[in-house]
Amino acid sequence: MNTTAAQFPYPWQRCKIIHLVRHGQAMHNVEGDKDRNALLSPHLFDAQLSPLGLQQVCKLRNEVHARGLFKRIELVVTSPLYRTMQTAIGVFGNESSADGGNTDDFSEKPGGLGCPQIMAVELCRDRLGVRPCDMRRTVSECEALFPSIDFSMMDGEDDSMWNPDIREPEEEIAARMVLFMNWLWTRPEQEMVIVSHGIILQQILKVLGNDCHQAVSYALCQRFDNCELRSVVIVDKSPKAVDSTLCSSRDVAKQQHVLREEVSN
Repeated sequence: MNTTAAQFPYPWQRCKIIHLVRHGQAMHNVEGDKDRNALLSPHLFDAQLSPLGLQQVCKLRNEVHARGLFKRIELVVTSPLYRTMQTAIGVFGNESSADGGNTDDFSEKPGGLGCPQIMAVELCRDRLGVRPCDMRRTVSECEALFPSIDFSMMDGEDDSMWNPDIREPEEEIAARMVLFMNWLWTRPEQEMVIVSHGIILQQILKVLGNDCHQAVSYALCQRFDNCELRSVVIVDKSPKAVDSTLCSSRDVAKQQHVLREEVSN
């Protein structure tokens, strides 16, 4: 490797660590594997996790805790669909919401001790339109089911984004992900989780991969398995004035602590 060409110094506060998580297996995944036409069934409205999906969530939760990742997460951003909120709460919620994958009740009381904030954001929801499994519930119903999730970023009570006749084109998904990542950069947190859907996570990585070597971008953008966690570091390269506080001793100490944990795990 040509280290002169491949390594660049960036202030720690210009970087964010993003952990991308696809939801556990949901009922529409099960039915869709048998018959793609099943995805048009109203019975799969806002599809929930399957029994296997619940087990996958429990397994990922154990892995996240074993790696020490849980303690580092400052914010969890989730799609407002049932399967992603189940996954977000099941993996990153408090202990009462993780019961070994034996139930689909992933609600929890607000303010779980030591848990990161979990926020529902419309921009990172699944591909819009046509399929009932990708239509969300009302905000009121979501709040009742998941009282610990912050729904203040939702666009309205009802699902005005889902169109029964038009499937969202991929170029519109890509544009939506650009907006989403622009919003993510406004957040003060430096280590975050995005719990979303396979095609959405791939589009996010395509947006981020524009600045990567082609081989790296190709590897990053492979299809996600259910409940797969994939981590990246993103860098703000915009030409801002250099602030001496960006390289403060506190930031350096934090970076060294994170790197030590990554090496030990």
